Amino acid sequence: MEQYPAPLGNQQFECEFKRSRFITGISYVEHKAQAKTVIAEIRQRYPDANHHCWAMVAGAPDDRYQQDQNDDGEPKGTAGKPMLNVLQHSGLGNVVVVVTRYFGGIKLGAGGLVRAYTRSVSEPLKEIKTQLIIRKDTILVKLPYEALATFEHWLQSTGIDVSEKAFTDAVVLTLQVPKTDLGALTEKLQINGGTQINKPTP
Repeated sequence: MEQYPAPLGNQQFECEFKRSRFITGISYVEHKAQAKTVIAEIRQRYPDANHHCWAMVAGAPDDRYQQDQNDDGEPKGTAGKPMLNVLQHSGLGNVVVVVTRYFGGIKLGAGGLVRAYTRSVSEPLKEIKTQLIIRKDTILVKLPYEALATFEHWLQSTGIDVSEKAFTDAVVLTLQVPKTDLGALTEKLQINGGTQINKPTP
């Protein structure tokens, strides 16, 4: 998966289900730790709420390590799991969803909770604003000093970003390279007398 959609910033939606109020916060995150920070911030924003259930696909959609969920006191499997299931089938990545519930006095039962939390995620996902994330490999390249200006000028016409520079006997650049630009990078390095220090993950 070379590219995928992700939420644009932080977005909020609200609905009611049998008098219970459900506030859905959908946020862009880059990893699990950032997602946990977002969850903590929402807890502080609504300290009197009954539950703050959440689910995340905090990296690329196919990165299972970045996926997690929590029922936050609701019966096991009635909140976080159905929320995560919606996210997994949405194709979204870099996303955390927190559903804050204010109890309305009517018990929903296990089936009602599953439906409510599923809807609290699936309906907002039809409306959210998204951005396209292009997956990039981290590539280290080594260039002679005299080739740096020409190489950096060429980079401006690509989707390649420079995340770090080091100056030793030559210039070492840490690049974030879309897979679609790997071939052009190899060719440009050969022209400029540069070398690639590491290989991208297949």
